Order: sequence, then C-alpha cells, then structure tokens
Amino acid sequence: MKVSELLENSDFKCLNAEVGIEGDIKSGYVGDLLSWVMANAGNNCAWVTIQTHVNIIAVATLLEMTCVIIPEGAEVEAGTIERGTTEKIPIITTDLNAYETCKVLGKAGV
Repeated sequence: MKVSELLENSDFKCLNAEVGIEGDIKSGYVGDLLSWVMANAGNNCAWVTIQTHVNIIAVATLLEMTCVIIPEGAEVEAGTIERGTTEKIPIITTDLNAYETCKVLGKAGV
C-alpha cells in the first residue's frame, strides 16, 4: 500500500502534504518508547506512535520508515513537521486510536 492510498481514507491527514506520499508501506509498527522502536521496527513501515516531538523523525529516518502516524488527534509540534518535511517523512494524523489505526492498515493488507 502506498501512503497516498492510505490518505484516500478521510480518517487520515498528512501534515506535510506531498512529502513522500508515493512511498510503499510494507509493514506496520506500534510503539512509543524510542529505543524499543529503534531496536525492533523495520524499514518501509508505517509507525504508529503518540509521541510528537522531533526525535520521532530521527528514528523514522534512521530506520528508513515510510511514514509516521499520530493517533487520537494528538497535536504535532511545528518543529517535528518541519523536520519531517526536510527528511521527506510523511507525518499523518488521525482521530482514530492506535488499535483502530492498525485495523485500517491490516484491512488494507499491511
């Protein structure tokens, strides 16, 4: 599934539109402890996290993630959006919770 296909679902919105939206999502990962995510998440994944600070972009870049999804309508810091744009990491928000977000990804074949 491509990021652009996920964004066809009105529950999801990209905060830095047009950045990397043609990237392929090959897997998903859910986690909020950055060191744990760094040790266990894979490349080309959609990472679901409630963390919104700039360090999530460092982790996403290091692991070559496809996108970061912020659930529950959590507000993302401006610096995080700027860094995501610079690093070409789409930052997607949704009002769905993490479980509901994963259900959408799973239904789409991720």
